[in-house]
Amino acid sequence: MLFQSERVSLRKMTVEDVDIYHAWRNDVEVMQTTSPFLDNHTRESTQEFVSQVILGSSTSKSYIIVDKQTETPIGVTALIQIDLKNRNAECIIDIGSKDYWGKGYGSEALKLLLDYAFLEMNLHRVSLRVFSFNEKAIKLYERIGFQHEGISRQFMFRAGKWHDLVHMGILQEEYVSGLSKVHS
Repeated sequence: MLFQSERVSLRKMTVEDVDIYHAWRNDVEVMQTTSPFLDNHTRESTQEFVSQVILGSSTSKSYIIVDKQTETPIGVTALIQIDLKNRNAECIIDIGSKDYWGKGYGSEALKLLLDYAFLEMNLHRVSLRVFSFNEKAIKLYERIGFQHEGISRQFMFRAGKWHDLVHMGILQEEYVSGLSKVHS
């Protein structure tokens, strides 16, 4: 099945996921590497965000990452700003459950999302943005085959310093050729 790997599965995000998403969205440690704002959100604002932005958008597909062994939701991944005419999208991934950090779950989930994007949706290009201080994520994206495409200099002020926003992208042919190397 397309939406399962050895340890994780992806399922569509639903309104029932608001509480767990709200907890992740208000955890400063979780949002430190993914959100430029670090705001506190009310449950109502999270409910509205999930309903309108995540579930109500015709240009995004959002999935909850689930630990297959325990059936526990551990994060979220999505294709956003999907442009079918030009066959491209941006991807996001957050492992919200800190117990799963640094153990390869994000890599498995991102590969499932990219399999879907390139092999099912037939997208030509998937991009992402990552903060320059998130070196572990950058190394993961490079291992998967993402290329550095640019930098928004001094994009964000955090912990007393300015940080860049790194733009990365991967093309369908690069991803598929990387798959064939893994399977040969």
